[in-house]
Amino acid sequence: MSEAGQNGRETAQSSGGYRVLARKYRPRSFSDLIGQEPMVRTLTNAFEADRIAQAWMLTGVRGVGKTTTARILARALNYKTETVDRPSVAFDGLGEHCQAIMEGRHVDVIEMDAASHTGIDDIRDIIEQVRYAPVSARYKVYIIDEVHMLSTQAFNGLLKTLEEPPPHVKFIFATTEIRKVPITVLSRCQRFDLRRIDAGLIAADLARIGALEGVEAEKEALTMIARAAEGSMRDAQSIFDQAIAHSAGKVTAETVRDMLGLADRARVIDLFEKLMSGDIAGALEEFRDQYDAGADPAVTMTDLAEFCHLVTRMKFVPSAAADASLTEEERRRGGEFAGKLQVRVLSRTWQMLLKAISEVDDAARPATAAEMALIRIAHAADLPTLDEAIRMATDAKSAGDGGGARSRFSSSDGGGAASVRGPSAVSSGGAAARRMPEAEGETAPLARLRQEPEAAVPVASLEDIVALAERHRDIKLNVSVKQYVRLVRIEPGQLVIGLAENAPGSLPTELSTRLREWTGRNWLVSLSRDEPGQRTLAEQEAGKRESALLDARSDPTVAAYLARFPGAKIIDVRIPEAAADKELEIEIEAQAAAAPDEIDEDGD
Repeated sequence: MSEAGQNGRETAQSSGGYRVLARKYRPRSFSDLIGQEPMVRTLTNAFEADRIAQAWMLTGVRGVGKTTTARILARALNYKTETVDRPSVAFDGLGEHCQAIMEGRHVDVIEMDAASHTGIDDIRDIIEQVRYAPVSARYKVYIIDEVHMLSTQAFNGLLKTLEEPPPHVKFIFATTEIRKVPITVLSRCQRFDLRRIDAGLIAADLARIGALEGVEAEKEALTMIARAAEGSMRDAQSIFDQAIAHSAGKVTAETVRDMLGLADRARVIDLFEKLMSGDIAGALEEFRDQYDAGADPAVTMTDLAEFCHLVTRMKFVPSAAADASLTEEERRRGGEFAGKLQVRVLSRTWQMLLKAISEVDDAARPATAAEMALIRIAHAADLPTLDEAIRMATDAKSAGDGGGARSRFSSSDGGGAASVRGPSAVSSGGAAARRMPEAEGETAPLARLRQEPEAAVPVASLEDIVALAERHRDIKLNVSVKQYVRLVRIEPGQLVIGLAENAPGSLPTELSTRLREWTGRNWLVSLSRDEPGQRTLAEQEAGKRESALLDARSDPTVAAYLARFPGAKIIDVRIPEAAADKELEIEIEAQAAAAPDEIDEDGD
């Protein structure tokens, strides 16, 4: 029987009692792996060309198949049948060692969890064992999971063996924290980054599993599970397993929604529409209905942010609507919003939702915090920007209505916007209804031209941002910018940065908020994935200081002082701003009790 047939039989029926789906449908060959085509293609070419590496490093988020890939790779290295006796990624059937390797019980395939074996003694055991040939297989394979958990001593002990392993030994490492693995280890391995699995692929595979299990599941339910898994197939299978038990029959979207505390996607879009229309009362009523139905406030805010991102993406990449993980409602209404809403409106809404998510997570009363955030967003969506307000006032004044138009401007918290009171404002039911000029091709209430105001305070460098922080006495942001921000690009209203190690995750959001407050315009602060950016201001300052110290040490006069005062050292070098000749002021800390004798200005 072919391996595909055996797989179908094994997965369709459980031997020895119930097995969770994540174990029952674990991939057994490279063709079973989903969403990792680049890695499979590279390995296939390497095996066919007989260019097999001595060590591999598999990295990726949890549940994408690192350990499974390691076992399949060990199986490929030791593949042997009656007709095939060489390493191969093409499995025509079960080989002599395949079953034992995939079940983790083969004597020549040693699996070790570095999280519980972190010390040098564990590595010494490996070093002692690698000298011995495998018992029955072609290669002795060491699979070390969560390798980043090894101690520094353990890594150092492994280096020599890893660089020149015996020909019968192969190493396969897996980690979720690739940045914690020393570069000396990485340089000795062939690295594969296992990608997050596309939600559409996950949903399709869940449908396949459902058919094998004899479970009926709605397409929308599978899509919701795939989204909740965030690219992890193992998480998706675990949630699906739970949904099957929860539903006791057909898995429906409502079942999954209740189980995960999700809001109805269509109702999330309704809420988004009310926010963009400035309908505060309607937005609060819709949110309260969702909350009463069991939706988690933080999840609702996250869903709103995801839909805002989808609309923005569809505005620039229309093909995004073809994503298989989207519902028909998201595809249709998302396209409508993309055609009507301005980018600056979407960008401002995204920034406010991003801030709202953290507020709701930290709040003692999440629903109340969510409602306050919705009020801010809806209020900002119904306000003109500063230049719109000025243009409206100018148009009203030039048109005249007898005594001339009078307008009053008041600042708001809507991201640099201003409210306008004048001939264009009318009252309805005690609430101010603002009439906005319609953009060509747009319809009310979504049509609003949003031109960004010229910045009142120019910002063209990180130094300008630090100066603003000092002026506003924001010590925390001042220090954070100097220590962690690596500038990639700065333009009016846009800042692209990289972050140094240990940088606070909230720093981009804080920067965006403070810059908006201090400059009077919206700022989009984004992280660069491709460019590391310049050195931080602190690193630049340290470099300048080190250079100045080196120059000072080479100065003859300074050298004379240091020679006459044993134990003395240079602790600071300053260039007085007011000095016409810009002579250096060098501060020397003398640890000697007294100088042997006087030293004149020339060092004699």
